[in-house]
Amino acid sequence: MTDDTQEYRVLARKYRPQKFDELIGQEALVRTLTNAIESGRIAHAFMLTGVRGVGKTTTARIIAKALNYTGADGKAGATTGDTSDCEICQAIAEDRHPDVMEMDAASRTGVDDIREILDGVRYAPVSARYKIYVIDEVHMLSKNAFNALLKTLEEPPSHVKFIFATTEIRKVPVTVLSRCQRFDLRRVEVDTLKSHFEMISEKEGVKADSEALDLIARAADGSVRDGLSLLDQAMALGAQDQVTAEDVGTMLGATDRIRILDLIEASFSGQPQTALEIMQDLYRMGADSRVVIQDMMDMIHGLSILSVNTDATIESLPHAAMDKSKAMAAQMRAPQFQKAWQILLKGLGELNNAPNAQKAAEMVVLRLIYAADLPDPADLIKKLKNAPIIQNGAAPVVNAPADAGGSGNQPQLRAIAGGGMVAESVPVSLAVPQNQTAESPQTIEGMIQLFEDKGEMILSSHLYQDIACLSLKKGHFEFFAYPTCPPEFSSRVQRCLRDWTGEPWMLSVTADAKGRESVAAQKKLVEDTAMGELKSHPNITMILSAFPDAKIENIYTKEEEK
Repeated sequence: MTDDTQEYRVLARKYRPQKFDELIGQEALVRTLTNAIESGRIAHAFMLTGVRGVGKTTTARIIAKALNYTGADGKAGATTGDTSDCEICQAIAEDRHPDVMEMDAASRTGVDDIREILDGVRYAPVSARYKIYVIDEVHMLSKNAFNALLKTLEEPPSHVKFIFATTEIRKVPVTVLSRCQRFDLRRVEVDTLKSHFEMISEKEGVKADSEALDLIARAADGSVRDGLSLLDQAMALGAQDQVTAEDVGTMLGATDRIRILDLIEASFSGQPQTALEIMQDLYRMGADSRVVIQDMMDMIHGLSILSVNTDATIESLPHAAMDKSKAMAAQMRAPQFQKAWQILLKGLGELNNAPNAQKAAEMVVLRLIYAADLPDPADLIKKLKNAPIIQNGAAPVVNAPADAGGSGNQPQLRAIAGGGMVAESVPVSLAVPQNQTAESPQTIEGMIQLFEDKGEMILSSHLYQDIACLSLKKGHFEFFAYPTCPPEFSSRVQRCLRDWTGEPWMLSVTADAKGRESVAAQKKLVEDTAMGELKSHPNITMILSAFPDAKIENIYTKEEEK
């Protein structure tokens, strides 16, 4: 068979590293193993872990060749250098040496498969220096298989080495991990991958644009094998041995990513028609509605990172669109991103139960559009901090002085019955004096109101319904605490009263309520009494008889009604 008719080998196999120097992005692992082999401190078991495509199985084969290297004359010892002149190493590289056995634990998970290994451990290697067992995806072994391996793994014969590889290190029992020397293979950096792909492109005689290789390196997500597969596909896609950024962008769906960016921009700028048109275009192109929402979430995440780190990049997004994304990130605030993320996350869950996923996705986008116009809760809280406290029907109208500054369009707040607020477009000063010394409350109702005015709503609620006031004088408060009252209530109330009034306070908790009740219980008793009297009125009795389903919700006085 001539070279022209030989079967094509994919780049991931053709450029698989054959020695430690060819491993990329794993400097710590290479340095440790090199020093161990050169010094003779070789462990009896290795555990290699990392994401897919970073070189776990490749490293296992390099270790096997390094330990069994004998040189061209068959007399050399273990090495960390080139092993191409060794027949044993060549056989190991071609996966045909009887002393180096690879087992896929994903397909051979039982204890019987491990028993075959244990039966062969006691026999010396046929021709190599070490008998090496490479078990890939070791986390797939059953519990019984792990237990069967433990004793041999702890004290194997001197001529046996174990090399395990896994992508799920947490699924490997601690009893196994403690018997192995662990190496974590890192994701390969984008710049390292890009340089590696440039070297391979030159060897293959293919001219690749720098931006195209950058897109491939980012899409690889730290995996060398994934990146080489994408490069292989890009070389097949390009014409005349040339890989362009445009072709790679189309291959990776970068055009769709730009449309997602346009969709987010239309959503944040309040353009429902444009946003729905983009949704329809994506649908006609065959995009899954769930994937569109997920891509929007990914883009929101990327924009959020850009807002705090302008040097960051968004995965698979062309450089031409990065300027636009950075401008969007600079214009928006973190709360907007957080709100959008929550809306999309909730919408993604709704899509799973929706009868029509596309319509549900459009409703999620519309929700995102109209939520973009809502004010930020943090800004509202800041504005309300300086607003006057409006009591139920008691606060006067707040008017601005004649010389009040402002643009004339600040809202005026005025109280209405029941504690509501209305806004009028007239100038008003919302400044309220802060940190003024409060007068000592003379009644329990006054104390409740004081805590409300100071913003201590939880303590005010406890004063209202969880204690019975027995005595309240200046500087002294005696009360009975119901079981619902928290233990720290007394100390917190005492501290607040001292800080607000500038006077010392003594609080006494008694063990007997002495017939007293909480303010809430007293108010309910009054309401129940009034409700009973009202229901017994002849006119009300007649109305309730004519309308059996009618209910009396509340009772108002004439002043309260006004």
